[in-house]
This record gives sequence, C-alpha cells and structure tokens, in this order.
Amino acid sequence: MPVTKNQPGTPDCTMRFLEDWRDGPTQRRVAAIAVPMTLSNLSTPLVTFAGSIIAGHLAQTHSLGAVAIGSTLYMMPVWVLGFLRMSTSGLTAQAHGRGDAAGQFQVLQRALRLAALLGGLLLLAGLWLTPILIGWMHPGPGLAELARGFMRWRWWGIPPALCSLAVNGWLIGQGRSGLTLGLLWTAQAINILASLGLALGLGLGVDGIAIAAVISEYAAAGIGLLIAWRLRPQPCPAPSWSLAEWLPTLVLNRDIFIRSLALQAVFSSLAWIGTHLGDRVVAANTLLLNGLELVAFVLDGLANAVEALAGQRIGASDADGLRRVMSISAGWTLIGALLFSTAFALGGRLFVDMQTDLEPIRHIAIASLPWLVLLPPIAGVSYLLDGLFIAATRPATLRNTMLIAAAGYAVLVWLTRPLGNQGLWLAFSGFMLLRGGGLLLAALRLQQRRAWLGTTSTTRL
Repeated sequence: MPVTKNQPGTPDCTMRFLEDWRDGPTQRRVAAIAVPMTLSNLSTPLVTFAGSIIAGHLAQTHSLGAVAIGSTLYMMPVWVLGFLRMSTSGLTAQAHGRGDAAGQFQVLQRALRLAALLGGLLLLAGLWLTPILIGWMHPGPGLAELARGFMRWRWWGIPPALCSLAVNGWLIGQGRSGLTLGLLWTAQAINILASLGLALGLGLGVDGIAIAAVISEYAAAGIGLLIAWRLRPQPCPAPSWSLAEWLPTLVLNRDIFIRSLALQAVFSSLAWIGTHLGDRVVAANTLLLNGLELVAFVLDGLANAVEALAGQRIGASDADGLRRVMSISAGWTLIGALLFSTAFALGGRLFVDMQTDLEPIRHIAIASLPWLVLLPPIAGVSYLLDGLFIAATRPATLRNTMLIAAAGYAVLVWLTRPLGNQGLWLAFSGFMLLRGGGLLLAALRLQQRRAWLGTTSTTRL
C-alpha cells in the first residue's frame, strides 16, 4: 500500500495491513462512498434495459435497433469525455483535503466552462455528422431513418450530460456520494417515466424515447447546479481565467482523454475483430462482456471511494490515512473480484442461458467462459489503481500505461490469430494484465520514493 515503511511481502507489512483493515472509521468512510456509487453505477444498465423494453413494444419493427444504434453513437463521446468527472473528482478531493473551500468551487467552475464549450461543439458536430455516422453502420433504409430521427433529438442532451459529469465529479471529490446517487436515480426515474409517457402514451415512438432522455439530462443538470449553488462557499470565488490555475485541469483532461481513447479503441476492436470471426462470435462475446461490465459497475464504486478519500488524504499530506484507505479498498476489491470469479465459475452457464436460448451462440459463449472467470481479479487491480492515480492527479502514468497496454494488445491479437476467438480473449486478458500490472509497478516505484504526497505531474502541458 502507498507510503508504508515496510517492503511489500514482509511480515511487518502484513501486520500493518491487518491493523489498517480493522480501522473502523476508515471502513465506514469507504463504505459510505463505495455503496452509493455502486448503486449509482447500476442505474445505467437498468435504464438501458427499460429503454429496450419500451422500444420493443413500439409499432415500428426497427425501433429497438434504432435506439441501440443511436444510444451507441451518443454514449461513445460521452464516455470518452468522462475525463470531466475524473479530473474534477481528483482536484476537488485534494482541495478538500487541504481545507480549501474556494479552491474546490473553482475546480467546478473550470469544469463547467469546459463542459459548456465541449458540449456546444459536440452538439453541432453530432447534428452535422449523424447521417455519415449512421451510413457507416450500413443499416437498412427503415432502420436508418428511425436512427436519424432518434439522433436529431438525442444530441441535444450532450451539453447537460457533460455538465452533470462535472457536478458529479465535484460531489464525489468531496465525499458526497449520497447526493450523486440521488441525482442519478432521479434522472433515471424521469427518463423512464417520460419515455413511457412520450413514446407509448403520446405515440411519439423512437423520437419520444430520445426526447425523454434529453429531458432527464436537463433535469439532472439543473438539479445538480442548484445543489452546487447551495453548497458554494461564502464569499463565492469569482471565475478565473489564469493559465496557472487552469493548467492542472487541462493537463489532467488531456492525458485522461488520451487514455480513454486508447481504452475505447481496444473495446471497439473486440467487436470489429469479432465480425471477421462471424456474427455468432460477436453475439457470444457480447454476452460475456456484459458480465465484465457488471464487474466494472460494482468495483468502480470502490475506485470512486479511492478517488475521493485518497485524494483528500493526499491533499492533507496524511500518509497514514492514505495507507489505510488503500489497504481497505484493496481488500474489498480483492474480495469482490474473487466473489465474481466464483459466481462465474459456478453459474456461468446460467448467466449465458439467461441472456439467450440460441444454441450456437450459447456454445461459443460457454467455450470462452474460463476467460470471464479469470478476468475479475486482473481487472480489479486496474480499476482500483485508476482511482488512486486520479486521486493523486498523476495522469501521465494512466496515459502511458494504457498506451503500452493497448500496443501490447495489438501485438497479441496478431500473434494469436490462429487461435480464433480464444486468441482474441487471450489478447484481451493480456491487455488487462498489462494495464493493471503497469499501474501496480508505477505505484510501487512511487511508494519506494515516498512520493505519493509530493509534487504531481499536472504542472505543464
């Protein structure tokens, strides 16, 4: 764990870990953030599932496909621009640890201005590029028309969605995960109710689902901004355009953006390579990736706790507190990952059967189940350490590790071509191992130099 005085693997280190694990106040602080954030994360698949049910009950036969295409096009830029949440969380947590209330609010001010700029640009670009993007996916005429109609409305939700990312990061950095949970679930409830009313009640179909999503985005952003305004420090700091104050935000966002692009490229390649192995392979791999996505939704709650609590301890220059946070978070991450692996080992076939009854797809998915059993502990390391390096505002490590892992993945994909789909899963597992292993090595180097509480790398472009 960071900033411990003992070398990893020594008896003293083990005793220190057990002592940290028994620290009740830190256990409660970790749980107070991790549990609400896990519930927040789980709201995403719930709304996706509800949207699919509503689309599946519309009169147009292509409704479900149109919503799937449109949601994919919309979520890709939103997911890549998730750096707005992560950078805001890390910088806010450190300012919170220093007791700098004005600094915390200035972090939010910068994030919101950046969100407004990027949101406006993406809205214009999305409206212009929609026909081209949908054309690249080669849908049939009926499906393409419905998807274009969906996206004409859906892009208008980009500006408030990016605003919400900034507000959520600010709340997480302060440890106010309960407010984040309330915001997300309120937005999702509005989305579902509005979808029912507009798509089914008023007969607006696919357009109604898109309009409902936009309404929920603006509602969430409005409520979030109201909460932020009520929590503002007194006196409220004026917005600043000083380059020295903007530099940490710009550097963090740049490096996390590059990291996110590389990660998105790897996941997109799984589908692209899968299409060359056959439609059934793509479908089977999607079923297994749903399992890994569930792992991420749960374990990311602990990573969010690390972002907030580790960042606060770093801001306060509290080495012992940082070590306790990481010991407890690492312990729960390991427990959670092993529970998932056990569940997939014992119930993997049932997990596949719940998602499809098509025998050819089931056969391919079950043949690759051992990879899903193997992946949770490997992935858990990277999720946890992502949170630590965000808390420490050391984005260059996240960027470089991801680029190296992605390059290693590309090499493994080439070398394992003769193995077909098993080779693809081997390459992906290698990618996750390189990603987590690289972050772990970087963390150990910083530990040896006692550098976790030192100067970060967010000082130059």
